[in-house]
Amino acid sequence: MSERRKSYEKDIYSSKRIAKVCGKHRIFAAETINDEKSMKKKMLCLACIIFSSSAGMGQSLEECQEAAEGNYPLIRRMNLIQQTTDLTVRNIGKGWLPQVSATAQATYQSDVTAFPDEMRSLYQQVGIDMQGLKKDQYRIGIDVQQTIFDGGAIKRQKDLALQQGNVEAAQNEVELYHVRKRVNDMYFALLLLDDQIQLNRDLQELLDGNEKKLASMFKSGTAAESDYLNVKAERMQVVQQLTSLQSRRKTVARMLSTFCGIEVTAPVKPMLPAVSQELPSQRPELKVIEAQLRLADAQEKALDAALMPRLGIFAQGFYGYPGYNLFEDMMHRQWTLNGMVGARLQWNIGALYTRKNDKARLQLMRQTAENSREVFLFNNHLEQMQQDENISRYRRLMADDEEIIALRSKVRQAAESKLAHGIIDVNDLLREINSENAARVQQSMNEIEMLQEIYNQKYTKGEGRNM
Repeated sequence: MSERRKSYEKDIYSSKRIAKVCGKHRIFAAETINDEKSMKKKMLCLACIIFSSSAGMGQSLEECQEAAEGNYPLIRRMNLIQQTTDLTVRNIGKGWLPQVSATAQATYQSDVTAFPDEMRSLYQQVGIDMQGLKKDQYRIGIDVQQTIFDGGAIKRQKDLALQQGNVEAAQNEVELYHVRKRVNDMYFALLLLDDQIQLNRDLQELLDGNEKKLASMFKSGTAAESDYLNVKAERMQVVQQLTSLQSRRKTVARMLSTFCGIEVTAPVKPMLPAVSQELPSQRPELKVIEAQLRLADAQEKALDAALMPRLGIFAQGFYGYPGYNLFEDMMHRQWTLNGMVGARLQWNIGALYTRKNDKARLQLMRQTAENSREVFLFNNHLEQMQQDENISRYRRLMADDEEIIALRSKVRQAAESKLAHGIIDVNDLLREINSENAARVQQSMNEIEMLQEIYNQKYTKGEGRNM
């Protein structure tokens, strides 16, 4: 290998990770290049990736999360909850409409109102036949009641129905929010597989270059055939690993695409977000607790409304026998039309019997909700602390990744030179090649896992909808 060639490769292998900003996404790429032709090829691939992203070919994490929420079946439940609540509120409002009931009855009595025999005899003497009421009686009628004042009962029932709907909607939002965590897991797994596939191809290219060198050395008699075959076998194993990685990537991409309802083909590595200030958690679980507290308030107001008097008017009408004029019916026994209108004041004080216990039960509900808030915030804070430590650990690891790769690259290049001069055998070279590749894989894992931990922390804080 010429000095010019060695100097060129040294510059290439010690180059930093290429960073490009495309739109609002940053694309990271790290290439291991052996010669000028390979370098041009890699730069062309990188340009294609940048162009594809700028043309809108890639799918960002935010796009996948929004698509998943819109595609997940739970999103339809939100509309169902709203429709159910609206129908319930409208039905309660019907309480102000006149309440109409139709009745029909037929009875047979053991005894009826009648005149004494002496009075009947007296009536008969003056020519009046007083037959008296029949024991079988019939009535077909309509009752109409109209509420005028209900002490706020209907209004409180509406508020109660609305708050119950808010609790159900908040609980559904909690389940829907968990979708973001599942998208995070699949999205970053896909990014990690993409990086590993690219590093696998780089490793294949490196092994292929050494394989060709050993083939040439074998033909010239400066290397054993076993050395050439050893490198070839190693390259074929790496090709098998690529097949496995591509299969896993296909599976994860299909799962993510199905989950999101869109075709996720080219996930874009998100930018490293700025460190957010310590803010109170905005998780939807806290909205559930707030909704439960408001529900308890609405229930307490409904208890107060239950103690208020109710005023209404009514009208009754029926056709039957006997009617309101009993004396006429005693004489003629005919069906008649009858009607009555009036006003009614009702005051049910039975609610006082359980009011104290009902108030105590609502207070326990509030205390339970507050306790749930404290427990959630406590566990959420512990989770954020763990995530902070994980992020700091990844940052410390990443601080040395570039230097480790540069050192491994120099050792590998030195091993290639030593092999060419017969100082070491091919197994030593393969060990150094694999060590360099392992360092690159570890760098990729540290980067992706740190990004995932940062976005998981946003999820933990409830910042997922405002990223």
